[in-house]
Amino acid sequence: MTVDARAAARRPIHWAVGGALVVATALVPSAESAAAEQKSEVALRYDCPFPSGAEEVEVVVSAVLPTSARTGEEIRPGQVSVEVGLPATALARFGDLDAETLSATARLTVRNTVGDRSADASWQDLTAPPAALPKPGEGEGEGEDRGGLTLTATGEVPTVAFGSPGRATLAPAALALALSSHTADGEPTTPPGLDVACEPVPGQEAELAAVDIRGDQDPTAPAPRPGESDPAPEPTPGRPAEGLPPNAREKIDALTDKRLDALEDDPGSCPIEIPPEWVMTTAETYAAGYANAAKLNGAAALGPAFMKVVLNKRYINDSCASTVDVTSEVNFDYQGKRQLPPTKATFLTYGFMPTTATMILEQVGPPAAIHTHTVTNTPTYPEETTVTARLVMRLSDVEVNGVPLDVGPDCRTERPFEQVLRGYGQSYPPAGYLVAYGGSLTGYAHIPPFTGCGVGEDLDPIFTSAISSPGKKADNYAKMTQAPLCVATNPEGPDCPPRKPKPER
Repeated sequence: MTVDARAAARRPIHWAVGGALVVATALVPSAESAAAEQKSEVALRYDCPFPSGAEEVEVVVSAVLPTSARTGEEIRPGQVSVEVGLPATALARFGDLDAETLSATARLTVRNTVGDRSADASWQDLTAPPAALPKPGEGEGEGEDRGGLTLTATGEVPTVAFGSPGRATLAPAALALALSSHTADGEPTTPPGLDVACEPVPGQEAELAAVDIRGDQDPTAPAPRPGESDPAPEPTPGRPAEGLPPNAREKIDALTDKRLDALEDDPGSCPIEIPPEWVMTTAETYAAGYANAAKLNGAAALGPAFMKVVLNKRYINDSCASTVDVTSEVNFDYQGKRQLPPTKATFLTYGFMPTTATMILEQVGPPAAIHTHTVTNTPTYPEETTVTARLVMRLSDVEVNGVPLDVGPDCRTERPFEQVLRGYGQSYPPAGYLVAYGGSLTGYAHIPPFTGCGVGEDLDPIFTSAISSPGKKADNYAKMTQAPLCVATNPEGPDCPPRKPKPER
């Protein structure tokens, strides 16, 4: 169930995000913090690589923001809109697919800046409803509107807070578009869409809005002038200790089972689901590591992979079971694509033949899910985190014993596979893996058979035999090390901008 905000305010509800515990009701601004609002808008030109070639696209970003706020106060942009004008040449591809409508999901990077500190927030899942594609002969007007189409993406975006007084700005940066086309019957075209990564044309004034951030000591005082000293920063939270007892998972399971057994005589439960608008925010980080290829008796380096995280998509506090369950999401981002950086590895295929290949792990389907399960009836607050992603492996630039092997442009696993990584930690004192502070995650994956490999000859059986696994748990072990999160609500924090971790074997 979803708890009523007034009822939730009457009882303590802890917010567990990688061990950072706060009172959730503190995130609801009080009436005295209300400030005048401003309708802000900026028009920018973006360079977008379409199949027809590079196109310059007009983008208008708008939002409603307060004119001022206190340090640490949550600011939620409202009435967010990203209007994208697609020229006729960019739409030619969809006409060849017999598409009737075009919709879009937009992901806009917004740079939050105060003073000399900046952090990027991700405005994700902004959706534009299906719009009819212009037919040949339509839109024969003047200029850019001839045969073009405008898509307007809207949606809820995360909050931001600034820790120091001054003039804070929000400025749009990179824009990723996932375009989806459908036939007159409402069926997806083949292929069903197109992903486009756009960058602002250099030399533009990109500021969307400015907010006057005032110090807590006097909400009516003006922001400090340039050169005036800022208040002393708050102490940096302690970092998790290295390592965690190997029986951490067993302890979590035992505590949970013990609590559930105690409820057998009284099966009633009291979970409280907190609305995501209370606690949802975005963050960025990097992860790097290694993945074993069991059949090849070797390992491939992974990353450092840039990740965009949406924290607290779902939050359930169950005081009867003494548990808190938080679900977040993450997307990999490499040059605007949902994938890890390409990695080159050399193995001894079949134990004797040196083989070199470039491997790309491409993220498909919905964002990867981050699920954190915390037990709250013990002082250490132990927690288990599971990260589940759906990936496709692609191979290219293959050489066997130094001789190039043409595998074609679409050598890949025949279906996506699930990569599950787990980490264990505790909040008091911080130790092990915690989402906010990072650490090591480990897991296994089953690699499906390959398809699309070879030009003029079918090489699928060779790669399937050499790489694909039969599904046993211990086949392909992976270990990823995540850096601490740079959270959009704290752009001046010690972990911003995000750092690249040193991978561990």
